[in-house]
Amino acid sequence: MDPGSRIAGGVAGGGAAGALSAASASVLNAGSGMAPQQMIQAPHDALSSPRLARADGAPLLCVSIHDVAPATREACAQLAEALRGIADIALTWLVVPRYHDRADDERAMRAGLDAAPARGDELVLHGYTHLDSAAPEGSLRARFLRGVYTQREGEFAALTAAEARMRIELGLAWFRARGWEPSGFVPPAWLLGQGSWEALAGYGFSYTTTFTRFHLLPERGSVFAPSLVYAARNRAGRLFSPLAASMAARALAGSPLMRLSLHPPDLRHPRLMAHARHIVARALETRAAVTKAECAQRLRQLHPGAVRPGAR
Repeated sequence: MDPGSRIAGGVAGGGAAGALSAASASVLNAGSGMAPQQMIQAPHDALSSPRLARADGAPLLCVSIHDVAPATREACAQLAEALRGIADIALTWLVVPRYHDRADDERAMRAGLDAAPARGDELVLHGYTHLDSAAPEGSLRARFLRGVYTQREGEFAALTAAEARMRIELGLAWFRARGWEPSGFVPPAWLLGQGSWEALAGYGFSYTTTFTRFHLLPERGSVFAPSLVYAARNRAGRLFSPLAASMAARALAGSPLMRLSLHPPDLRHPRLMAHARHIVARALETRAAVTKAECAQRLRQLHPGAVRPGAR
């Protein structure tokens, strides 16, 4: 059974609350042994918060941790710990309610995420299953992006508007059942098809992001800000993606926004983590670290000249 049919079955068999309440698998606790709450806190020797040290009109740095779920909880917490060894920066956590269509035991993850907003972080809805269950179709480029480049994880790449709304509503119900209210929505693999774009209207999100742009909602204006990201899944990607990220960082030196996106597999490669820490340290010399929600607010208020109407 594909993930889409399991989602539909969950709704029909007891509503969103029933579909979202199942917990069946244990989370592995190997690694540092720190409690989730401790792993989210900044090291004692970290710099004071750079978001408070910069003027309101400063250019922005937005750092996000993707694919947050029970199965990735520990890796995501260690990514945050590594970054906060540089400075106590605001982070945006991209949370997947039912990652790879699994209803794992979320207690350890939730303990950490419950504490995140109080320390200035943001929790964002990042799809529902992070799996592309739609039929392969479209241009060769679209098939390559969906099937090869993203390995069928672009969940919102080819959904109808009705299908996209159903998944967004399931995700929002899951968030709200835990007392979280997301300001934004980031599609898995940054892929949004036409139906998904149509579905975003009406939910009160203040922004979404694609790979190359930060989109303000509901007005659909956007800022060109390609995300710096690593390709940790293969050797060539691990070799060349840091070079590409460095080149992009230099090209964005005068821009109002720089984005850095980290994924759980990045943690397994010290070279990638060292590069990410270097990027953050250099960026903080001139930029204020903000969450995506704060980024949206500042772009509207302080950098309106960078916002291009209607661009995707």
